[in-house]
Amino acid sequence: MIAEFRLPDLGEGLTEAEVVQWLVAPGDQVALNQTLAEVETAKAVVELPSPYEGTVSTLHAEAGETVAVGAPLIAFDVVGEEEAPVSSDDGAEKAQPNLVGYGAAPTTAGRPARRARRIGGTPAVVDTAVLEAAPHDAAPTVAIDSVVERPRSTPPVRAHAKRLGIDLVLVAAEVGDRLITRADVDAYAERTGARGTRADEAPSIATSVPSSPAALAADERETRIPIRGVRKHTAAAMVQSAFTAPHVTVFHTVDVTATMDLLANLRDDRSLSEHRIGPLAVVAKAVCLALGRTPGLNSRWDEPAGEIVQHNYVDLGIAAATERGLIVPMIRDAERLTLVGLADAVKTLAEVARSGKTSPAELAGGTFSISNIGVFGVDAGTPILPPGQSGILAVGAVRRQPWEFRGDIALRQVMTLSLSFDHRLVDGAEGARFLKDVADILEEPGRAMLLN
Repeated sequence: MIAEFRLPDLGEGLTEAEVVQWLVAPGDQVALNQTLAEVETAKAVVELPSPYEGTVSTLHAEAGETVAVGAPLIAFDVVGEEEAPVSSDDGAEKAQPNLVGYGAAPTTAGRPARRARRIGGTPAVVDTAVLEAAPHDAAPTVAIDSVVERPRSTPPVRAHAKRLGIDLVLVAAEVGDRLITRADVDAYAERTGARGTRADEAPSIATSVPSSPAALAADERETRIPIRGVRKHTAAAMVQSAFTAPHVTVFHTVDVTATMDLLANLRDDRSLSEHRIGPLAVVAKAVCLALGRTPGLNSRWDEPAGEIVQHNYVDLGIAAATERGLIVPMIRDAERLTLVGLADAVKTLAEVARSGKTSPAELAGGTFSISNIGVFGVDAGTPILPPGQSGILAVGAVRRQPWEFRGDIALRQVMTLSLSFDHRLVDGAEGARFLKDVADILEEPGRAMLLN
């Protein structure tokens, strides 16, 4: 029978997703829970597992195409058991819905096998012409029929290989049946002399800038980029926030020399050598403590209910700049974590965000956010509130400069904090008190012992 798999709701009521790439093709045999495709929502890249075991009949969307939730995505020719019906409240039978991570009961034992990739109906093989044209030591001698599976790699690695003009099938012939890394691609490029634009190589002025505008064709004078994915979601969220919540931003520059000395001492502690504790972790801890004294900054405005909802927990958002755009993943129940725990959470969060594997669940909600603009060398700014939050703190760069200290002028390390808040929920005095609490902890970390 023909069974259709429709795009499920991938979380938080998202209405559509873009097909990044298909990992199967019509005619392929697929196993239950085998990854079918990678799709990009407004928040994350998600792998879709197969809810059926059978043969791929039809792909209803091309790579790069946006599909609405509930629309047909792929069809299977399923041999054997009919799809199990489920009775509704009125006694009628309806099809069992297929959601990500769920599917029909397994009908075969053992681990699902990867299907060999086919191009034009035949298994993919190594391009012998490329191997023959390359230096003799460029690639090892391999059996052509041994490389038949789609090379395993992540989307950023595939994009990097594409920029260099490298076929990952050839790289797979060298590294074997394991996940191909960026280092593998670069090593192959070095050996074969592959040409392309490396991410760490800036094009020269002579080759990248034309001598005059007339040297460019009409279609080369501008680049049009579709508004979709994270960029589309971020734009809509920022417009909604900017024109819904009345923003107020206040600034405070604080002497953080004591905090930097504390971090230096922690780095010298061998028992903490596996943990990377930096200024952002200290700021995160100070924010969690200060929010306990200023609950208005850990609240949201519920317009339909006519209520202010105060959160008795802190789901701390950390803004992260990625290749796909700005995302704000959450550290759940951050107020329960120690300084070391927060440092580990920030590190993990950043690594997952850079890999593009942040899940929609990790991006949902949040009660307060931090934006570390200091990593870009910026001192201060006016951050826009994430929708549904009443406060966001921008953390500036730490700079050594002359500063008044104990009645004299000394060279100290200072940082500027920028707090934006929703003036419907927080008045100026409360916002200033919160900022002062955070600044006091950074100026004298021992003050954290006085807060509860």
